[in-house]
Amino acid sequence: MSRITTVTDDLANHEQAELFTAIKSNLGIVPNFLRVFANSPDALKAFLGFHHIAGNGSLDAETRERIALTLAQKNECEYCLSAHTAIGRKTGLNTAEINSNRQGDSQDAKAAVAVKFSRSLVEHLGDVTTAEVQELRDAGFTDADIVEIITHTGINLLTNILSKASRVDIDFPKVNLNQAA
Repeated sequence: MSRITTVTDDLANHEQAELFTAIKSNLGIVPNFLRVFANSPDALKAFLGFHHIAGNGSLDAETRERIALTLAQKNECEYCLSAHTAIGRKTGLNTAEINSNRQGDSQDAKAAVAVKFSRSLVEHLGDVTTAEVQELRDAGFTDADIVEIITHTGINLLTNILSKASRVDIDFPKVNLNQAA
């Protein structure tokens, strides 16, 4: 049971209800972690805005999901692992790739560098080496891509923290941290 109120449609005030309507029109549902965010409509709007901007950048959806999967596993966030396993499958990631991502790797050589860098960002609180940044460039990532990898790392860290702190109920097919996808 969530430790922070999961705002349901019947509890939502006018502003929250409008946000839920917009989310439903975009996603078809309002995931529980966004319902927890809705306790602060301003925090939810900030997250949605940041997520929208990051989702329209140069990184492909598969790489964004690979980053989310590696961080969900690394940060032991079962909610995010479950959500991004489902979303990752929709982007075309197969079971072997998802399991590889959860281990901080990828079967795609270029994506593996991004996943490794994202994981390093979290492990070293952003204090990555020049060699790590150069490895991204050598793999073909631009400075814009590098900023987006950092942005996606930050967004995923935020959702991992919110989901774990709130203990939000998982509303995706559950994936346990210690089981294969």
